[in-house]
Amino acid sequence: MFRHILSGGDMQSYLISILLTLPIILLSLSLHETAHGFAAWRLGDPTARNLGRLTLNPLKHLNPIGFLCMVLAGFGWANPVPVNSRNFRKPRRDMALTSLAGPVSNLLLAFVFLLLLRFVGFGVLWNLSYPSQTAANMAYFFILFLYYGVSMNVTLAVFNLLPIPPLDGSRILFLLLPPRLYYKIAPYERYIVIGVMLLLLLGPLSWLINWVCSWILKGMFALVGMSGFLI
Repeated sequence: MFRHILSGGDMQSYLISILLTLPIILLSLSLHETAHGFAAWRLGDPTARNLGRLTLNPLKHLNPIGFLCMVLAGFGWANPVPVNSRNFRKPRRDMALTSLAGPVSNLLLAFVFLLLLRFVGFGVLWNLSYPSQTAANMAYFFILFLYYGVSMNVTLAVFNLLPIPPLDGSRILFLLLPPRLYYKIAPYERYIVIGVMLLLLLGPLSWLINWVCSWILKGMFALVGMSGFLI
């Protein structure tokens, strides 16, 4: 039911989409980094907490390039919270748990948006009679906002779980790899990032991420009885 706005292609629809997604991006990226810092703190590393990074204030987390990529492409990143693994009792395990905290926080936020979409958006707003077209449009845009909240957070979680340095998934992969092999890969992170960006721009990696996200979204929407409302 969202198809005609999301694929409209006209400038008005594009600007509406940008306005609806900006607060979601700010919240999602900030929550992601705060979750990393909170997990590290609970596991023994107070670095992020001491630097004031345990906050949802987006000014503490935003990376201009990562923010722009999130707006334009749906994939992005914030400035990573600093983590000192020497403060962990079990560095490899605790670094993996700290890395996992970010994507998990986005999946939980996606589920919160989904519940609001199910019980407020389609449970209440969709069935009301509105006194004017303006009021009906406002309700519709709020429902669309909630839908964006679900889809963008799932996408952010999936993107960060890719086992590619320096994404969170690579830190989790570190738990499974022999340390010598990981340390051989680590010096090439900068080049790997360039390769990832090229794959995103050229399409293959974007296609893979979108395919995984579509299956996750189908499962989530089916779970709350909304299978027919996916794009």
